[in-house]
Amino acid sequence: MSKEATTRRAPDWLVLTLACAAQFMVLLDVSIVNVALPAIRHSLGFSQTGLQWVLNAYTLTFAGFLLLGGRTADLFGRRRIFLTGIFIFTGASLLGGFAQDQWQLITARAIQGLGGAILSPTTLTILTTTFTDPKARSRAMGTWSAVAGAGGAAGALLGGVLTQELSWRWILFINVPIG
Repeated sequence: MSKEATTRRAPDWLVLTLACAAQFMVLLDVSIVNVALPAIRHSLGFSQTGLQWVLNAYTLTFAGFLLLGGRTADLFGRRRIFLTGIFIFTGASLLGGFAQDQWQLITARAIQGLGGAILSPTTLTILTTTFTDPKARSRAMGTWSAVAGAGGAAGALLGGVLTQELSWRWILFINVPIG
């Protein structure tokens, strides 16, 4: 019996849904934090310069490890690396939400960026290998791109609502149920 015959395969719609949800979560975090910066500054006593590191820690690690994230999926398996990325991203979100000091939040955001750098290219790789028919692949990529754009746009709205109604911490906690 071949390995392919013994390996269970998830339905295409489920693969697309999970990949889109993960990408939504990664891009949501790019913009959701911007709205909460004044509340974070007040709560943790950041200086204006220090506050910039809440954004930079995520962005720099995300950009710096993006290629490595995609390559690890090729080397160690897309499913394993996808789950690793989800675990790192979600765990870092939880840690960031509970941060009591500036360094804890900045460290959590850096780890979150690493998780996003693993997760984002892996979702793309999963889609390109799942959807082999050119027409189906185009639809899947279009859906993935639209959901990614929606994640970035939703961040500003959700960030404002969560910060105003609950606390700035919820901009990070929101990732836990998604993850």
